[in-house]
Amino acid sequence: MSLKPESLQSVFDSAFEGMREAREAYTPQLAPREVGTITSIATGIAKVSGLPGVGFDELVRFPGDVLGIAFNVDAEEIGVVLLGEYWHLHTGDEVRRTGRVMDVAVGEGLLGRVIDPLGRPLDGKGALAAGERLPIERPAAPIMDRAPVTVPLQTGLKVIDALIPIGRGQRELILGDRQTGKTAIAIDTILNQRGKDTLCVYCAIGQRASAVAKAVATLREKGAMDYTILVVTEGNDPPGLAFIAPYAATSIAEHFMEAGRDVLIVYDDLTHHARAYRELSLLLRRPPGREAFPGDIFYIHARLLERATHLRPELGGGSLTALPIIETEAQNISAYIPTNLISITDGQIYLSPSLFELGVLPAVDVGKSVSRVGGKAQRAAYRAVAGDLKLAYAQFEELETFARFGARLDENTRKVIEHGRRIRACLKQPEFAPASVPAQIAILLALTAELFDAVPLEQMTDAEHAVHEAAANIPAQVCARFETADKLSDEDRKTIVDIARKALAGFKPKPGDESKPAATTDI
Repeated sequence: MSLKPESLQSVFDSAFEGMREAREAYTPQLAPREVGTITSIATGIAKVSGLPGVGFDELVRFPGDVLGIAFNVDAEEIGVVLLGEYWHLHTGDEVRRTGRVMDVAVGEGLLGRVIDPLGRPLDGKGALAAGERLPIERPAAPIMDRAPVTVPLQTGLKVIDALIPIGRGQRELILGDRQTGKTAIAIDTILNQRGKDTLCVYCAIGQRASAVAKAVATLREKGAMDYTILVVTEGNDPPGLAFIAPYAATSIAEHFMEAGRDVLIVYDDLTHHARAYRELSLLLRRPPGREAFPGDIFYIHARLLERATHLRPELGGGSLTALPIIETEAQNISAYIPTNLISITDGQIYLSPSLFELGVLPAVDVGKSVSRVGGKAQRAAYRAVAGDLKLAYAQFEELETFARFGARLDENTRKVIEHGRRIRACLKQPEFAPASVPAQIAILLALTAELFDAVPLEQMTDAEHAVHEAAANIPAQVCARFETADKLSDEDRKTIVDIARKALAGFKPKPGDESKPAATTDI
């Protein structure tokens, strides 16, 4: 079927008429746009002029889609922290305002993913399935929106759950020299949250690529990636990315907390974060203070950790528990950054190189570690045994020094030292092997009842394993009371101690060992 020429002409006329009317009705919308230029560029920062309306912390865009944050807002120029590969930028390049602050993708679609602080995936699994975004810098919850810390966060580590307990909503610092097992404690805590309806966010700040790959492989192998999000910056990334990483990770965690979920966040570690901020501040010509850190170094960590809290039930009752990690030098916990973080947090877990070298792992120094909140959230079953255990361990550490000199010791002192050695042996725990609550309470009750004192030290690992397996025989109604009862009844204690005694029946000293004096060297 073909159109007649006059019909075709009418179609063209009506189309042209419509286009003419649309053209006449169109009013161009003119909007001013600020465009600045780079005046100088250095490692990780740039100086920009020509953006008079830019605000503090506003995102600006450079050629090649590189983003930056306006950090120094001066009358003549602004100092910008660069957040991407800046090698191709040159003096004179154009810079444009975006009119927004730095934000990050949040939501369920991030679970099991490895991303950078800008929300870009690093695991090769495609784009993120997250529709909502939150600013990385957000005010902490007001004091009236917070609830007391009353629920424990089980780490699965006997020495922590019994002696230095952590509550949900608490901020507990992990500090120690390099290579003493700080990250291992954090990873073990994440692994122990499996099946406990607690989401985890692991923030690696300036870590080696091999260390990050090892952490990802461990979490994936143990099935922890289902409830974990990793926010990663590596050592060769720009310092600006390392600086914003913990804030971005906290916004991701806060989204779940505000939805009523329990969240654990690990910052590994804030030493690199402080150094990245010092580098940026010195490049931006900010006045240096103690150890060349800028004057607001305390504030950048305070405003970060203050966001970890436990919300009131009316606001969902969610919690955000923070485990910041800090690295000390030569066991100096009174250095600038460690003392800052000790004063901000609600306690610290100190890892001793001396214990690490002796093979006492995790190398937690109970004397220098403290939890200022977790004791109020600790289960009553733990509280019943933790006090006696801590006192006996402290007495042992006091007397151990004398034993090393080979001094003559009376029978009571020798008994205290032998009991303390059994406590230390029981507080040892292999990596990636968290212990359940019934198993921990069975071992701790056996310790306080001095059932292990008759076991030779070389058999302690096997003896502890036997009690661990026997804990499966604890009646279900007794296990249920671990969660609810105010304290363990005498009948419950007797039931557990009898189970432990049967498990240890086969571990007896060899004939003649009872008369031997206590060894004067450490285990």
